Amino acid sequence: MYHVSKALYFPAVETASPEGILAFGGDLSSERLLLAYRSGIFPWFEDNQPILWWSPNPRMVLFLDELKVSKSMRNVLNRGLFRVTFNQNFREVISNCKNVKRDGQTGTWITNEMIEAYCKLNELGFAKSVEVWEGERLVGGLYGINLGHMFCGESMFSLVSNASKAAFISLVNQLKSENYRLLDCQVYNEHLESLGCREIDRMEFMAILNGKPI
Repeated sequence: MYHVSKALYFPAVETASPEGILAFGGDLSSERLLLAYRSGIFPWFEDNQPILWWSPNPRMVLFLDELKVSKSMRNVLNRGLFRVTFNQNFREVISNCKNVKRDGQTGTWITNEMIEAYCKLNELGFAKSVEVWEGERLVGGLYGINLGHMFCGESMFSLVSNASKAAFISLVNQLKSENYRLLDCQVYNEHLESLGCREIDRMEFMAILNGKPI
């Protein structure tokens, strides 16, 4: 496993472990984070751990035309129960992603250090958020890294039923309207699969990331 030094460098993603760990160490500077995402790599670690850099194989993604919206969810959206905004309150979204409890989890991997690093990326225009409101109350949202032709989703939260789905669907519709190629969802979970996401080989993911035809 590669030990990240002060140099802005990552090894080839093919050298990652079977679990997907590519490297450890380094920092969460904006320059290093952007290099990582542009190289098909993302940080994922817990407090009191060294920074771990991942490039899993397979990779969970959404091809935008494959989005699945259930009949009940269409009804929720058509009734206008939520108001959706983009990039209006990034810090509150990522803080909720850190603090909202999830079934079967004692906490999240979003450390205070990560919050500050991604808020800096937001200030620079690379990290984006989607907010879902019920009246004036923020009830759901998500955030990720915008690479211009691909959006790398990081985390989402929901305080009321269907709020995170509303954020996800709204994001996909926005990306489709701007001719994005892919939504990166990193690793498998059943919730993402229910929305149309699927796993692809890492090399296929890297080809799309590097601008090759799908």
